[in-house]
Amino acid sequence: MAPRLSVVVPIHNVERYLRECLDSIAAQTFEDFECVMVDDGSTDGGAAIAEARAAEDPRFRLVRQENKGLGAARNTGWRHLTPGTEYLAFVDSDDTLPPHAYQLMIRTLDETGSDFASGNAVRLRRDGLTPSHAHRRPFRETRLRTHVSELPALVTDRTAWNKVYRRSFFDVAGILYPEGILYEDAPVSVPHHFLAERVDVLADPVYHWRVREDGELSITQKKTDPRGLADRVRSMELVREWLLGRPEPVFAEHLRAYDRNCLVEEIPMFFWSVPDGDRAYREAYQRHVSRLVRAIGPERLAGLNTQLWLKYRLTLADRMRRFVAVQRLHRLARRTRQAVARG
Repeated sequence: MAPRLSVVVPIHNVERYLRECLDSIAAQTFEDFECVMVDDGSTDGGAAIAEARAAEDPRFRLVRQENKGLGAARNTGWRHLTPGTEYLAFVDSDDTLPPHAYQLMIRTLDETGSDFASGNAVRLRRDGLTPSHAHRRPFRETRLRTHVSELPALVTDRTAWNKVYRRSFFDVAGILYPEGILYEDAPVSVPHHFLAERVDVLADPVYHWRVREDGELSITQKKTDPRGLADRVRSMELVREWLLGRPEPVFAEHLRAYDRNCLVEEIPMFFWSVPDGDRAYREAYQRHVSRLVRAIGPERLAGLNTQLWLKYRLTLADRMRRFVAVQRLHRLARRTRQAVARG
């Protein structure tokens, strides 16, 4: 008989963290699973660790491929699942899970019948676990059988690895991870939220998201990398393209909501890094963000607060020196407010 849960773990040059990751999967209190490990052309000892795990635990098996990137490795893992498994999850190979994670999500899905469950995450540091700011709003409280139209903060639930999907939903949706770009999570996670009938949102942490503190930064920790900025904008564009391609009238409403979130929350995250970036980063910011804002429609800026409106107008006008000056002033004002609040 097929196991109830399939877990896909892409592996690429994570020898330092992989054993801890696999140990956390093996220690799950929900034991009826398979783990498909995908060696994405590793050049370190990670593949050997995965091979040893597969030899000692029949629930784990290893698939190998040339290096194609995280999105391609996840897709390869999905293609190698055992037919008939009921649930699907993804884990990044430098992270870990608490022992109860899959038992909690699958028990919830068994009770609700929702299309997938998504849970809270915490940051994994050398000195322990700390809250994940990125997951704070959507996972403030547990809400079962909900939807992004009822809980708009779910549009920020972009990560792949804090979820258990009902596999029938994932397969029929037909949305695979984009290949060849960084930030490949959102073009899958966000459309799934819009496409689902019901989603279970769990306040309990189900995932430990590592902060690399050893000098080797993860993709999301590289704040002034022009490629990372370009790919993150491309990720937003892929979500918009998917929404634009849906003929149902409700998806026009979803697109307006998504565009609003891009303008108010997601794009402004770039603002803080622009003053610290070099010329290449600032040029990449101006070029890619301007393209996205023009696609959304500059007329949408009229509904924003004055601060956001000004920064977008300076971006579109390619007045980056003025933009940097405004952003530095904003940074100083925020630090001053924080200092006053601390007394």
